[in-house]
Amino acid sequence: MSPQEMIEKALELSTADDTVVIVDEGSSANLRFAGNTLTTNGVARSSQLTVISIVGRGVGVVSRAAVRPDQLADIVAAADHAAEDAQPSEDARPLPSGTVSADWDVPAEPTTIAVFGSFAPALGEAFAAAEAGGRRLYGFAEHIVTTTFVGTSAGARLRHTQPTGRLELNAKSPDMKRSAWTGVATRDFTDVDVTALDASLARRLEWAKNRIDLPAGRYETLLPPSAVADLMIYMYWTAGARDALEGRTVFSKPGGGTRVGESLSGIPVRLYSDPAAAGIEASPFVVAHASSRQSSVFDNGLPLTPTDWIADGTLARLVQTRHSAELTAMPATPAIDNLIMEGPSGGRSLEEMIASTERGLLLTCLWYIREVDPQTLLLTGLTRDGVYLVENGEVVGEVNNFRFNESPVDLLGRITEVGSGEQTLPREWNDYFTRTVMPAVRVPDFNMSTVSQAS
Repeated sequence: MSPQEMIEKALELSTADDTVVIVDEGSSANLRFAGNTLTTNGVARSSQLTVISIVGRGVGVVSRAAVRPDQLADIVAAADHAAEDAQPSEDARPLPSGTVSADWDVPAEPTTIAVFGSFAPALGEAFAAAEAGGRRLYGFAEHIVTTTFVGTSAGARLRHTQPTGRLELNAKSPDMKRSAWTGVATRDFTDVDVTALDASLARRLEWAKNRIDLPAGRYETLLPPSAVADLMIYMYWTAGARDALEGRTVFSKPGGGTRVGESLSGIPVRLYSDPAAAGIEASPFVVAHASSRQSSVFDNGLPLTPTDWIADGTLARLVQTRHSAELTAMPATPAIDNLIMEGPSGGRSLEEMIASTERGLLLTCLWYIREVDPQTLLLTGLTRDGVYLVENGEVVGEVNNFRFNESPVDLLGRITEVGSGEQTLPREWNDYFTRTVMPAVRVPDFNMSTVSQAS
């Protein structure tokens, strides 16, 4: 039974007032390597069925993997019964009117190991170059394709195919004392330049030959796009309108309400999402397998449009379901699965920013990020795989790792330069969020709270 047939049959079987059926057809291919040698490769397939039954204002959700046709009736019945027994849902709304994707009838096309057709030979050449240069390459490449089909009793028949590729590449010296990391996000691996990535790692390992110990403190710091992505993603995840309205987050206004309309940065920073953004395209409609404080099953199929979260440095929108939008008297702006940050036009490259730095730190990436205080969004975490000292426009050596304590919201108010944007891979959150375009930023007083012994 095809995903489309399964959805039609489930809708037919349901006795609920309204029904949403979601089928996720997934496939993945991966390569793993260590010590300049390919170690494993593999492919996998998956299928997930989610039935959301609505009886009155009650909701029942049942989700199962690898469902056979003879199991479908029992799953639908379980969802219907769960809805009958459920308490009324406060976010209950009529389902969005039915629209039909032009490619609704097209079968899901899985990824295969062939996606690495041009990448794998280039990786082999990088292994040879690394071996000749006295370094070891470790990491993995993964490609996932998920085709999501959404059908509702309101007539929606929506389909979206989401390719997600990522490469993490780590270079180490033969004695394993020096380490450098880089990573890229891609839709199909045809745009991954392994040679250039390996060259950048080789340069960083050279920088690390000179070791400089520095104490904890506040330093002028250049955060590369990957580190910026990790901070902005966490901020985005906490930007729920409902939580802000109830005084739970950094986006809550003292005395009540939200901080929408408040300036967060003196630099005209723009942070936004756009499902059609080139290279980081995401689902153009809401897919909600369950309701939460930032999503609603009743919004399934709702169209998504470009949304400014921060515009000209001012908080413009928070993540809104139709329910929370009524509470805040603001437009419904559901979450979108990509994130873009821009500064003023003419932003410089990271290399140009380094060249203009009198004395400061250059980070590689952030790691083990955890929330300390939701009211200020104070985060803590560690630097990893290379912190470098810049003096008079040149990198002069590698310094020790640090634990940092910073709020990305507070950081926005203190940055003094925003570089040019580029597609990047967050280090900490790339298991969950890969579609980002971020700039490097300069912070005059980044808080390195303690020295870390991590290496």
